[in-house]
Amino acid sequence: MNNIPSVFWLVPVASVVSLGMALFFYLQMKKADEGTPRMKEIAEYVRHGAMAYLKQQYKVVTIVFIVLAVIFSVMAYGYQLQNPWVPFAFLTGGFFSGLAGFFGMKTATYASARTANAARKSLDAGLKVAFRSGAVMGLTVVGLGLLDIAIWFVVLNAAGVDSLITVTTTMLTFGMGASTQALFARVGGGIYTKAADVGADIVGKVEADIPEDDPRNPATIADNVGDNVGDVAGMGADLYESYCGSILSTAALGATAYLGTQLQLNYVIAPMIIAAVGIFLSLFGIFLVRTEEGATMRQLLHSLGVGTNVSAALIAVATFAILYLLGIPNWIYVSCSVVVGLLAGVIIGQATEYYTSHSYKPTQEISAASQTGAATVIIKGVGTGMISTMVPVVTISVAIMLSYLCANGFNLDVNAEALSKGLYGVGIAAVGMLSTLGITLATDAYGPIADNAGGNAEMSELGEEVRKRTDALDALGNTTAATGKGFAIGSAALTALALLASYIEEIKEAVQRLANAGDQHMAEVLGQIGDIPSFMNYFQVNLMNPKVIVGVFIGAMAAFLFSGITMGAVGRAAEDMVKEVRRQFREIAGILEGKATPDYGRCVEISTRSAQREMIFPSLLAIIIPIVVGLILGVAGVLGLLVGGLAAGFTLAIFMSNAGGAWDNAKKMVEEGNFGGKGSECHKATVVGDTVGDPFKDTSGPSLNILIKLMSMVSIVMAGLTVAFI
Repeated sequence: MNNIPSVFWLVPVASVVSLGMALFFYLQMKKADEGTPRMKEIAEYVRHGAMAYLKQQYKVVTIVFIVLAVIFSVMAYGYQLQNPWVPFAFLTGGFFSGLAGFFGMKTATYASARTANAARKSLDAGLKVAFRSGAVMGLTVVGLGLLDIAIWFVVLNAAGVDSLITVTTTMLTFGMGASTQALFARVGGGIYTKAADVGADIVGKVEADIPEDDPRNPATIADNVGDNVGDVAGMGADLYESYCGSILSTAALGATAYLGTQLQLNYVIAPMIIAAVGIFLSLFGIFLVRTEEGATMRQLLHSLGVGTNVSAALIAVATFAILYLLGIPNWIYVSCSVVVGLLAGVIIGQATEYYTSHSYKPTQEISAASQTGAATVIIKGVGTGMISTMVPVVTISVAIMLSYLCANGFNLDVNAEALSKGLYGVGIAAVGMLSTLGITLATDAYGPIADNAGGNAEMSELGEEVRKRTDALDALGNTTAATGKGFAIGSAALTALALLASYIEEIKEAVQRLANAGDQHMAEVLGQIGDIPSFMNYFQVNLMNPKVIVGVFIGAMAAFLFSGITMGAVGRAAEDMVKEVRRQFREIAGILEGKATPDYGRCVEISTRSAQREMIFPSLLAIIIPIVVGLILGVAGVLGLLVGGLAAGFTLAIFMSNAGGAWDNAKKMVEEGNFGGKGSECHKATVVGDTVGDPFKDTSGPSLNILIKLMSMVSIVMAGLTVAFI
């Protein structure tokens, strides 16, 4: 058993503090007044629909998890193709990921009406309620993530697993459970919310010429429910998986790169300690967020920026102290890798804000394009989304090179030792990017809460001044949501690269297990794959090997295939919603005059049924593709697959998320009175652009970063099966 240093216990302590503060903010929010009886009634509709959907989704996901756990158990106990802890780690990863999404959504559905009611008092009051309610999601995700990591680290050490490589690669497999749950949550929630949103906008705004969130629109409750199941529950599960994946992959790289040294354990726990300190600094940043009445969009963005940027700056400084106190010999260089990750996150966030906020030229030009119709709005949005990929891709590329070089002391060699240490630098850069996730995710989760608050204000007829404040909070939420998606995708790229190295280590572990079981061929293989260069040489992982090239093509194709399937799913679900809303307008007399109540429940049912039906195939596809490629093309093909999926998936995800965010805020700009304002032809043109962008930014785009990591996680968990066919 490894002697766990006393500093490690900061990790479970930080997780408990995080969960405790999440509970504090939740109870604080619950004490706030929910408003008028009408506001409470609308909030209850949304709560009921959201919980009903989540309950149904968890039933489906539970069945999938049970089947996969049985398969993993057979592989582990029947054929020694996996570590015997894998089935249990897989289940806990999925459970905690789902739990994070559940708590976040529960908070959001209680917070929206309270945010709208606080906005009756002032803009700052509304911002505080929404933001601190969003902080519940951020703190729950990081708290549960670190708690899961701490429990498994202690359990495996107590169970006598004395190899840190085995400990860390085993812990890494619970990432597959988190990734699987996250993908179901993102895809299912994304289909739900966009089916309702597109149906509500096309029939309500364009055809019936009624405002957004108007209670006369039958799809408006389903739309508000969708904001919670997609952008809160789905996002929480998504970033839980990113957060844990970055920490665990870096720990696994530390165990490998510094094998045989006295400080191996310190390198393993370093990312955990950085994440723990990041929780305390995130809490500090959360209390800094405030604004003034009548604040402009830039002032509101600045208010959130103060909290996030101060937290990021403090963790950058703290990292130097942490690594120095851990006795890391190259602590200055490794700390610089963390700073590189933080800076990359800030740059990606700022670039996303520039391309998606209507305070800046790109989105303003999309709004202006509405003067010549919906087609030019769509063309301009697609072009803007494509151009917007340049800064994030260049930023991540520079971050990879700098973090690699920093961890190597700027040694340009690519020998076995340099590769391992350099990849550790890349992994810890991802940890740096996500170290203040507690506050970063709060700014993201804030968005759907503000959106629902606007809907509640509209349906409750709270007046023009209140609606103006909630519109300002909503527009801010659109930008922070887009920024959060770009941030999540960027962190996924760094984490996925670290997972490539973890896959190599898991292949070695699988070969070791089979060799220990008496397989003579595996014993011979083990002697030839001791370090990364030897591994690459044995499996012929080079660009002249057609297996690698084919794997790259399949990986790139998988990103587009997945996006196409999920876009098509939203289209089919939206068609059903449009038909239902039209039917109700046609058959229920008095709806448009406000004399009859629409059948909200029917629209909620359509979105729920469509999401449950459509989410299964694309989610299973992400699991099946790596397994099939591993069986047919072997290790070389899988590495090609992961590289192709990473390159294409990252770029495509940035394009889709930013294009969708820009279309949404272009519509918001027109709704503020520009180019004719609400109800004008320009408004209708931007609404069409927004409906095209909805599945871009809320279904396919954000799901791609999970696809990238899930394919890596599946490859790692199924490494034993791939090895068995060598």
